[in-house]
Amino acid sequence: MNLELLLSQIQKKQSFLCVGLDVDLDKIPAHLLGEEDPIFAFNKAIIDATHSYAVAYKPNIAFYEAYGVKGWQALAKTVDYINSIDENLFTIADAKRGDIGNTASRYAKAFFEDLNFDSVTVAPYMGRDSVEPFLEFKDKFTILLGLTSNPGASDFELQEIDGKPLYMEVIEKSATYKNAHQLMYVVGATKASYLADIRKLIPNHFLLVPGVGAQGGSLSEVCEYGFAKNVGLLVNSSRGIIYASSEKDFDQVAAQEAQKLQLQMKLELEKRL
Repeated sequence: MNLELLLSQIQKKQSFLCVGLDVDLDKIPAHLLGEEDPIFAFNKAIIDATHSYAVAYKPNIAFYEAYGVKGWQALAKTVDYINSIDENLFTIADAKRGDIGNTASRYAKAFFEDLNFDSVTVAPYMGRDSVEPFLEFKDKFTILLGLTSNPGASDFELQEIDGKPLYMEVIEKSATYKNAHQLMYVVGATKASYLADIRKLIPNHFLLVPGVGAQGGSLSEVCEYGFAKNVGLLVNSSRGIIYASSEKDFDQVAAQEAQKLQLQMKLELEKRL
């Protein structure tokens, strides 16, 4: 996957929606629990219902690791299925890995080669040599944690060093890494007003923005502060779409919620392009 193909999808669907596939067997509709692989059955139904409105899918790896081997098998089947629907759908392994040297390289191989994801989220705390091994893979993207929306973000990310918040230092420094053009950044939707300053540092990089919907983030604010000339946004919604209903028509309800966001995104695109 390259940015041209991603932009083509955004233009074609008039959408920059990413659907988070955070599958919890305690929350999926009860009738699916009798399936041979209930995790994949749920994901397949969601993907079938929403892929007309979404340009990306983001499985949170913890929700698969928690179920052991069966969870990993369901994850592999899910990514394969997304690619079979449309190889230009952008896939994100929300793994938040962060280690150095050969370990980072192995994480990258696991997600980019074995599972064939287009991108993976990475924690930058250990610095350059924990990030650059991911950037060695052509046409694959590393999505660096920039400014997250959780309450604990203030513990480190917002702390100032020589008058500059740490998250700004992380973004500015990482932009000097080898193959930094393959970087994207996570910026929480509940921190939308910070996006204007972030855009001054990285005017053209894509931002993955979680927190719209169930977490209360505003799509219009994200677009106001974060929109770039190349759109530069992937806005994620997880619970607000996939758990919109626990009834047998859950997939239809998910489609309705995805379409609502897509229509809002279409209006934002029309304003700005």
